Amino acid sequence: MSASLKAGLRSFGPRPVGVYVLVVDQPLLDPAALRAFAERVRRNPGQPWAADYGGKPGVPAFIPRSLWGRVFGLHGDRGAGRLLSEWRAGRCDVPGVNDDVDTEEDWRRIRQQFSRTGRLARQFRR
Repeated sequence: MSASLKAGLRSFGPRPVGVYVLVVDQPLLDPAALRAFAERVRRNPGQPWAADYGGKPGVPAFIPRSLWGRVFGLHGDRGAGRLLSEWRAGRCDVPGVNDDVDTEEDWRRIRQQFSRTGRLARQFRR
């Protein structure tokens, strides 16, 4: 995780004031909740932000550029969660963060939700 995060940060030039960190295994993230998350960041871009996982920070997250140096000090299969805790990141409820796809069983469960409700398909057509 840390290698991917650092590679992503290195790909940016000097202009971004920060970076949003999202992962691809959370297909049920609510688009409206992500817009609300981005609005909080827009109002205070110097502060780190993170989804709340029962009192712990997680992704989606926002890391302001002023804190990127600490991210480059991470090693191994660790993300920035510990740093987000140290930085006292603002926390947001983001529906769908706990519905991630790590196993085939997770994928079957998520697919069943998609086919049963069709809710996300309708939202993405907007």
